[in-house]
Amino acid sequence: MSATPATERAPAAAPSPAAPRRGGGRRWRPAALARAAAVAGVLVFTLFPAYFMLVTAFSGETTTGSESLLPASVTLENFRYVLVEAGFLTYLGNSLVVALVTVVGSSLVALLAAVAVARFRFRLRTTMLVMLLIVQMVPLEALVIPLFLQVRDLQMLNTLLGLSIVYIALALPFAVWMLRGFVAAIPQEVEEAAYIDGASWPRMFWSVLLPLTAPGLVATGIFSFITAWNEFILALTFLNEGEKYTVAVGLRQFYGQYTTDWPSVMAASTIITLPVMVFFLLVQRGLVSGLVHGAVKG
Repeated sequence: MSATPATERAPAAAPSPAAPRRGGGRRWRPAALARAAAVAGVLVFTLFPAYFMLVTAFSGETTTGSESLLPASVTLENFRYVLVEAGFLTYLGNSLVVALVTVVGSSLVALLAAVAVARFRFRLRTTMLVMLLIVQMVPLEALVIPLFLQVRDLQMLNTLLGLSIVYIALALPFAVWMLRGFVAAIPQEVEEAAYIDGASWPRMFWSVLLPLTAPGLVATGIFSFITAWNEFILALTFLNEGEKYTVAVGLRQFYGQYTTDWPSVMAASTIITLPVMVFFLLVQRGLVSGLVHGAVKG
């Protein structure tokens, strides 16, 4: 039987039409539309207060602020008044000092306490950890009077140092509990190897423990910074001189008995928000890493 010539072979099947690409001819399903609308609604609900704050801060109206979503005129006069005439530069400096002292002090004390809790075995160790959580649950309003009496007995009323010590005490429970997980996750063989190489305990602490617990220190540092920067009740209670006010207390001067200078309030609020946003953007990678490691290894 002879082979069929090439010219007599059956013609090839016609190519099927190309399937439409997902990107161009894609139809939105009702579920996808509902999810997109929900996300857009959450974004609008979350970002609208910040947008209205900025609109009012840049508004050219002097007392009432902007009553529309778009200001009739844009000016920087509100920021100049807040920073120069209202003395907000002094308040910013005071808040920065208090926040830095709180971050450094709480991080150092919490790390030492976390090492003691994670490495040493002593009686009531578990009870102490539970007490740290219980203290964290106590409302701040219930602690104002006892803390005021203690600060008064220490003769630290109306001082930034006294306020910083109180903020350190408030940030310690969360910081100790957070850093305990990091210290417990470090194998003791690493420390023993440092001792064998001739390192002393301070050298081991500085060269071994501190770098390994750095993500946890970033996470607890952000918590301490926000606590010290935004706190109002204790700052108002312990400080009675205008030159010692923090930004949270200094914001109160724009509220009158019958009227409120809303453009100044919003301009000052914008100034207060910027350092926290910048600080968070600078350390956000360390914050995420610290929270994940603390949750997994703790």
